[in-house]
Amino acid sequence: MTNPEPAMARGSVLVYDRIGANKRGTLMMMALFVIIITALVSVFLIAFQVPIGIAGVVGIALIVYALFSYFASTNIVLSVSGAHEVTKEEEWEFVRRVENLSIGAGLPMPRTWVLEDSAPNAFATGPDPQHSHVVVTRGLLDKLEPIELEGVLSHELSHIGNYDIRIMTVATVLVGVVALLADVALRATLFGAGGRRRGRGDKGGGQLQIIMLVVGILLAILAPIAAAAIQMAISRKREFLADASGALLCRNPGALASALEKITADTEPLEAANKATAHLYIANPLKEHASFLNNMFDTHPDAAERIRLLRAM
Repeated sequence: MTNPEPAMARGSVLVYDRIGANKRGTLMMMALFVIIITALVSVFLIAFQVPIGIAGVVGIALIVYALFSYFASTNIVLSVSGAHEVTKEEEWEFVRRVENLSIGAGLPMPRTWVLEDSAPNAFATGPDPQHSHVVVTRGLLDKLEPIELEGVLSHELSHIGNYDIRIMTVATVLVGVVALLADVALRATLFGAGGRRRGRGDKGGGQLQIIMLVVGILLAILAPIAAAAIQMAISRKREFLADASGALLCRNPGALASALEKITADTEPLEAANKATAHLYIANPLKEHASFLNNMFDTHPDAAERIRLLRAM
């Protein structure tokens, strides 16, 4: 007698397994970020024998820059988006569903915003759940069924509950730090190479300087590219995680899958979006473009794969 067929069909996906896998992947990529920054700083300090005092000043300046970017990022994003805050009296269906889902998720009620654009999309932002914001476009409210809207809001609240809004803010700040460090290192490397003179017995030192010059230039050029690629990879991981967590919150993966189908099928561009904010949205708001580097720098995973996984839950 054969055993009955398992309840989980072949190819199906366990929500908790997906959540765990994406959390581990994100931690690994954040570790790569730290490695890139450490390598860039180390090469710079070794090559030019920077005094501890100067290194300290540079370090303090970078910390101030990072803190300013972190705390100002939410206001900047909301300002750039052009969204306006709404109340339950103004947008009953939207705000009521956010409120109900927040209670179900055990989260503080985020502030709610509407972006007056007919392209359907949404994003969440803020440094933590206590200071979070959910933004939807007018197109999303007009074009989705109420149950599909709930699926999208579950996805965005999952970003808040999973602290994705903080992780992506930190990732964006780190990309800026790497770019700033790379620019300083490149300028210092070129200046140092042109400003140093070799004596008769400095042949070995000159060769070392040339090697460090080449390494410094390559690292200064490649580090921001690698950092940006890792940031995009983190963004893709967080989208998969929010899909799984959102499906768990609304108890209806099919509703979120249906919403994603409508959002990605809509060809209208989102005017307020740009490359700096594209990773925040539930679906890529920018027009697709053909490039062999497309997969590396995509801010979102393939929509068909996201929909397939949701249908399989």
